[in-house]
Formats: sequence, structure tokens, C-alpha cells
Amino acid sequence: MELADLKALEAKLGEVPPEFFLDGPPEDGELMLQRTLRQVRAEGATTRRRRAATIGLAAASLAGVLLVGGYLVGQAHRSPETLASRSAEGDEAVWTSSATDPATQATMKVSLTPAAGWVRVDATVGGLQPGEKCRLVVESKSGEREIAGSWVVGEQKGSAPGKSLGLSGAAAVPLDQVDSVTVENDKGKQYVRVEA
Repeated sequence: MELADLKALEAKLGEVPPEFFLDGPPEDGELMLQRTLRQVRAEGATTRRRRAATIGLAAASLAGVLLVGGYLVGQAHRSPETLASRSAEGDEAVWTSSATDPATQATMKVSLTPAAGWVRVDATVGGLQPGEKCRLVVESKSGEREIAGSWVVGEQKGSAPGKSLGLSGAAAVPLDQVDSVTVENDKGKQYVRVEA
């Protein structure tokens, strides 16, 4: 029976193509392995570069937000003395005017400094009642209104109500298109208006 099994195995092996009986790896096998390893390394490097670029962009965005936030906080705490000295030096201020509303007795001195398609607004406001929610509004000649800043009038210890307050803001209105700057409360009541 063993001889019959061996003859059957020999017949089966005769059907196998000779390529299956190679001795060792194919001649270009080493080259194919090198190509495969190079491709794997390149894909890994691309993934690392993308990850590094994403982290870099996120860090740059965060730094920009912190820089702008710091600038805005610094601008919000400028004193009226700083405003006055800047306007007196005349380094940038182009348009300055003031007004007192006879009905409300509120006062405002405002300086507008041009920028590329917008204006910086520096104002000194007085005569407002503590606790009032106010906003500084720049109105264009076409009737568009831009809020340049908002605040709540604080209590002034040791002085009469309505002491002057220095404010800074910006509005997306070109200087030659500004019609007026107004102080109003959050319900739209106007306290003082300076016309350009």
C-alpha cells in the first residue's frame, strides 16, 4: 500500500509547475523589499509632517487670539489723559469734535483716526448715570450703524455722578463716510451726539 501511495504522490507532484520549486527568493526579491520599506517610511513621514503642520497652525491661531485679546484689553483701559495727549500731539488724529446735549447734559469729545476702510474711535464721555448700559455708535452717511464699543457706567467714589470716562473702539466705516458718533443706552435712548 505504501508503494501505491508514493506513486500517487509522484503523479500529483508532476502536476505542480516548476516555478513553485525555486530554490531561495526570486532574483529581484531584495529590490521589491527595499521598495516596500521605502514606501512605508515615506507614508509615515507624510503623516508626521501633516500632524506637525496642524499643531503649528493651532499654536499660531492661539497666539493671534491672545495678541488681539491683549490689545483690546489694553485699549479698553486707556485713560482720558492718554486720549488728550495723543490728540494734542496730532500724530494720527484727523478729526476731533465735541458736543453737550442740552436735554440730558451728557458730554462727549470724540476723535476719529482713519484706517484702511474703517476708523478708530477715541471718546471721552461724561454726564451719564451710574448703572446705565451704554454703547458708542458710529453712523455712516448712508444710515448704517456700527457699534464701536459698549460699557456699563460705573459708580464713581468720592465724586459726583457722571464723571468723564475714556473709551476706545473701532467701526467699519471709512472716515469720509462718517455722519455722526452717538452715545445711547441699550434701549436706544440717545444721550449725546457729535456730528461729523
